[in-house]
Amino acid sequence: MAVFRKTGVFSAIAVVVFAIFIAGCGSGEKTGDGKRFLSIGTAPPGGAFFVVGGAIAQVLDQHLADRNWSVSAEATKGTQENIRRLAAGELDVAMANAAISYFAVRGEGWDKAYPIRTIATLAPNIALFITPADNGVKVLQDLKGERVVVGPAGAGFEFFLKPILEEHGVAYDDFTPLNNTQAGAVDMLADGSAAAAFLGGAVPTASITQACAGQDIFFIPFEESARERLIEKYPFFHAARIPAGTYRGQEAEYQGLNVGSMHLITRADLDEETVYQLTKALYENREEVVKQHPAGKAINPQNAIRDTGTPFHPGAIRFYKEIGIWPAENSGADSE
Repeated sequence: MAVFRKTGVFSAIAVVVFAIFIAGCGSGEKTGDGKRFLSIGTAPPGGAFFVVGGAIAQVLDQHLADRNWSVSAEATKGTQENIRRLAAGELDVAMANAAISYFAVRGEGWDKAYPIRTIATLAPNIALFITPADNGVKVLQDLKGERVVVGPAGAGFEFFLKPILEEHGVAYDDFTPLNNTQAGAVDMLADGSAAAAFLGGAVPTASITQACAGQDIFFIPFEESARERLIEKYPFFHAARIPAGTYRGQEAEYQGLNVGSMHLITRADLDEETVYQLTKALYENREEVVKQHPAGKAINPQNAIRDTGTPFHPGAIRFYKEIGIWPAENSGADSE
C-alpha cells in the first residue's frame, strides 16, 4: 500500500495540444492542391493517450510533409468512440486500449465485430483506483456505497473494470459509478464529490501526478490472489509496477496491473501504402515521441510487434518485415 503526501507548489505539466480543424475537409480527404489530411483519435485531456497521441500526430505531420500530408490529433472520449469512428470513416488512426480492441474485433460485448487493425503496440496501460488518504477507503471492497469515477462515458473502461471488480467481490451495483475525464476526476476527488477514481495510462500519468500534488493520496491495492487470477484468465492483463518515487511523495513500489496496453490502430480498409508510410515514419522517428512522453520508448523492436489479439494491418506488417523484426510465427497477422 502506498500513501502519497502533499508537497509544495505543484508545477504544471505542459501539454502540447496538436489539433487542426480544416473546414470542408473530411478524414483522409484530399484538397484541390493534392494535400491529404489524416486524423488521429486520442482521448480526453488528463491521460497518457491524449499526450502520446498528440506526440505521434506531431511526429507524423513533420515527417510526412514531403508527401503533402497533414496529420492532426483529435481529443475524443477514448477507445470505444475511436473504434466506432474508425469504422465510420471519421478517423484514420486512433489510440486504443488493447483489452477493448480485443473484444471489439471479435464482436464480444459490442453490437458487431469491428474491422480494426493494429499499427504498433505501445506502452502498458497501468491503471488503479486512488482515493484521498483521509476518507477511510483502504481496499476495493470499501468502494461499496461510495461515489466512484469509472472513466469517461463511452470510453469502454467497463471491459477491464468489471473483471477487476468481480475478482474482488465488487459489482457496479454496489456503488454509484460516475463518468468523467481523468482531469475531471481529479477535481471531483479534490472537492469531495467522489470518494475514489480509476485513473491510469502510461507511467507517469498526468492526472495522477496532479492528484498527488493537490492532496494526500492513497493508492488502493489489488489483492495479490485476485491479481494473479486476472492475469491467468485474460490475455490482456499483465503484472505491472509503479516504481517508488514515480509520483510526488511516493514512498513504496506499487504492485499494479497492465489493464491493456495502449496501441495504435487503424481501419482495416485503409490502403496498405498509407499504413506502410505511417508505420515507417513513426518507427524511424520514435525518439521524437520519447521527448514528449516516456511511453515512446515502447516503440521498439521487441514491443511494437507484440500480439495483443488484434490483427496487424498488412501495411504495418510490410514495414516490420522490411526491417527484419516481424516474426514468422506471429499470430497477429491480418489473415484477410
